[in-house]
Amino acid sequence: MSMDITFLGTGSAYPSPTRGASALVLRREGESWLFDCGEGTQTQLMRSHLRAGRITKIFITHLHGDHFFGLPGLLCTLSLQSNPDPNRAPVDIYGPLGLRDFIWRSLELSHSQLLFPYTVHELVPTRDQCPAEEFRDFSHLARDETPPQEAGGRTVHLDPAQNCYLLEEDEQLVVRAFRLFHRIPSFGFVVEEKPRPGKLNVHKLKDLG
Repeated sequence: MSMDITFLGTGSAYPSPTRGASALVLRREGESWLFDCGEGTQTQLMRSHLRAGRITKIFITHLHGDHFFGLPGLLCTLSLQSNPDPNRAPVDIYGPLGLRDFIWRSLELSHSQLLFPYTVHELVPTRDQCPAEEFRDFSHLARDETPPQEAGGRTVHLDPAQNCYLLEEDEQLVVRAFRLFHRIPSFGFVVEEKPRPGKLNVHKLKDLG
């Protein structure tokens, strides 16, 4: 399995003409996973060798604008480049509690219709992830109804035994989120390759003694 990382932006706070806001892409097995989506990410994608249409997962570390203000625009651009396909798998979006409502309202207020499904998986933060006066409880935004364009996602709670959030697991990889301390609740994502059994040529070993 091969993986490579492309940094689309490493800037923070203020947009810059020479450095994009936070965003990076991990490519594996023909897929692209986007980590953070600051303002201007889709422009940075156009300047790169990457194809935005191959993005299948998006991970948002925290809800400061320079890490996710580019998300509604990117989703709309991906839709403009798409053809309706009822069998297309949803784009999985992971991020802190409140992200689902932001995406929903952004699309609703702009009358945007996506030609592909998406699913938001929200991570529930703990109060010790930021200064007490900065913590906001967005649990009231978790409604019983599902946004009309979203395939129902998960609400992911901390596993106290493992001290992490299990997000994805397949035969090759495990993806987990860990709590980080920041001015607002923040998460770090770990993509871990599973151990692979080695391959030994037994006959060759015997010949070599």
